[in-house]
Parts: sequence; C-alpha cells; structure tokens
Amino acid sequence: MNESVCSSVMVSVVIPCLNEARTLAGCIEAAKRGISETGIAGEIIVADNGSTDESVSIAERAGARVVNCTRRGYGNALRAGFAAARGDWIIMGDADQSYDFSEIPLFHEKIREGHDLVMGTRLKGKIDAGAMPWSHRYIGNPILSGILRLFFGVKVSDAHCGLRAFTRKAVADMDLRTGGMELASEIVIKAAKYGLKIGEIPITLHKDARDHPPHLRTFHDGWRHLRYMLMMAPNWLFFLPGFAFLVAGTVLLAWLLPGPVLIGSVELDVHTMLLGMAFVLLGVYMVLLGAFVKAFTYTEKLSAKSGKFAGAVRRIKLEQGLLVAIVLFLVGFTGDLWFLASWKKAGFGELEVQSALRWAILYTTILIVGIELFFGSFFLSMLGISRGDYVGDYTIKDEGGV
Repeated sequence: MNESVCSSVMVSVVIPCLNEARTLAGCIEAAKRGISETGIAGEIIVADNGSTDESVSIAERAGARVVNCTRRGYGNALRAGFAAARGDWIIMGDADQSYDFSEIPLFHEKIREGHDLVMGTRLKGKIDAGAMPWSHRYIGNPILSGILRLFFGVKVSDAHCGLRAFTRKAVADMDLRTGGMELASEIVIKAAKYGLKIGEIPITLHKDARDHPPHLRTFHDGWRHLRYMLMMAPNWLFFLPGFAFLVAGTVLLAWLLPGPVLIGSVELDVHTMLLGMAFVLLGVYMVLLGAFVKAFTYTEKLSAKSGKFAGAVRRIKLEQGLLVAIVLFLVGFTGDLWFLASWKKAGFGELEVQSALRWAILYTTILIVGIELFFGSFFLSMLGISRGDYVGDYTIKDEGGV
C-alpha cells in the first residue's frame, strides 16, 4: 500500500481468530459500523492463528485484511495483528461476538482526550445472562484484577476485559512479549510501569455466539496471568517476604542470644536460634534474588529505569558491596575462631552448650551472610555491565575503531 493510503488510516481494529467461522462476519460488520460512526478512516485486521474452517475466506470476503500467525496463542495472534496495523490507534476485541465493536466511538473519544490505553470494563457495565461464568465474574476476575491493582497501583476494575484500545506509540513503548492469554495482563502492567495514561469505559458483554467451547482454559490461563504478575512484581515476590524472614530471624537471634526464654511451659533455646539462623539466611537470599530480578527487568526493558531501586543500583559500586561483605565475613570468621579456641581450651571435649553454641550460631550466621553478599555483589555488578551503567574508573570513547 502506498504512503498516501497508509497515512489515511486512523484506526486499526485487530481481531484474533481461531476457527470462528460462525461469528467472524458479524464482528467485522459491527467493526465497520463502529469505524463509520467515528467519522474517521480505518481498517479491520483478522489475525488468524491457524484456522482450519472457513474463517480466512469469510474475513477476506467481508473486507478485512488477514494476517497469518503460525505461532499458536492468543497473545501471539494479537501481537502479529498489532505489528501489521497501520492506524494511529488500535482497538482489539474477540471474534466470538461477546464484545460489541459498534462501541468503537466511545474508545475513540477517550483516545482523543489523551489516554494511551483505554480499557473496557464489564464489571462496571452490563453482563448479559450466561455471558460470563459465575466463577469468572465473582472469583477469578475480581481476584486477579485486585492482585494487579495491589501489585502495580493501577486503577483498573476489569484487568482482563478483551475489548481495549491504545495508541500506536503505546504499543511500541510496552514492547509486548507474551504469547498466551497473559498478554491481557502484560498490557496493563507495562502501561502502569511506563506511566501511560489509562482510561476505562463501561461496556456490555454479550453471550458467546460460537458453536464450540471457548479457547479460554480457566485454571491454566488463570495461573498464567498470576504467574506473569508475580514475575513482574519482584517487590511482592522477593523483597517483602525476604525482609519478613530477615527481620524475624534477626529478632529470634537477638532475643535468645543472652539465654533461653521460657514462655509458659515451653523453653526456647539454641534450637529456636537455629530456626532464626535459617530465617536470616533465607531472607538475605530472597532479597538478593529480588535485587537480581530488578536489575534484570531494567536490562531487558521490562520496566522503566526509574524509582529508588534503580537510583540506588547506579550509586552503589561493586567495591562498596564487597567491603560490607568482607567486614561481615571477618566478624563471623573471627567469632568462629574464638569458638574453636574455646573448644580447644576445653580439650575438644564438652562445651557449655547454653552459652558457647549460642554464640557460634550467631557468628556462623554473620559469616554466611558475608559470603552471600560477596558473590551477590559481583553478580549484581555484572548485571550493571549489561545495562551499560558500568564505567569503572575511566571513560570509553567510541571513535569508530575496533
């Protein structure tokens, strides 16, 4: 298509399709009406995901442009459609006639107001009888949408509504990568992480008009959404539980270091201190994992390079982390040497467990934490090199040489 034709397209309607011969023509006609009501030019793209029925020929006869996506998956089909879209903004919706494409003018108005992403919301709109299973309406969707709001601070009531619109620039900014149903979550999460302006419109959800079961698999796809949200939220997956273990373990060690504690008829002693030691080591491990994941998200552009953590990583040098690690290691190592000296003085015989072992647990904990921080600092610095933040003590100037 020549440049003059491409520039005349203002909106692209993208419809993912897998054996939707029964309903596809109706969706395309509704999309045509919606585009016409906006008064702007547009195109309809059917992103076919390997249909074996008449879906492709139906789409072509109805005037849609068909994009073939050989990689199976809802997300893959949509991403193929987005890549082929020529419009200044894009609206997506399913091919089962559950969404009314004649509502396109509502989304157009929101886009004109300056929103980068406009979400349809079924929960604030209308849901026809039988259009959504009760488990999705009252359990799955509210829970997953609530988790997304909690993790990412985005004010969206229906995070998995399949009718939504966004600008072409927003698609480029979000750099979408998932291939399954979790693309619905990825769009909202990436929009929130990159500070895009998000709007919401109440819509009507109609009953699925297909003559075959839906492609959505409740538990499988629900898990994929949850899994993706957890992977994109290292604060919740790693840092918060990690700090909780670290604080709990530190409190146990400090509480029991002077001596055993009696609670009712239960005596807490060195055995409970061992539990505190395990908590501390687990906590440090999880916090380090969270730091690695955070740095990785910046490396792979899964998150904007902003926020307190990104600034801290840029300010903290490898040598600073190593210094803290070495100090902790030496403190723990010296304490363990003292413990061995005390044991040797006793002829490597029995020690007074109530005091000696208590200090040994503390010093061994400090020693292992120092080792974890030592190697963790190196790995975090390696991630810094891949981000291009590492410059060492000198500046490299690119003069076109090898």
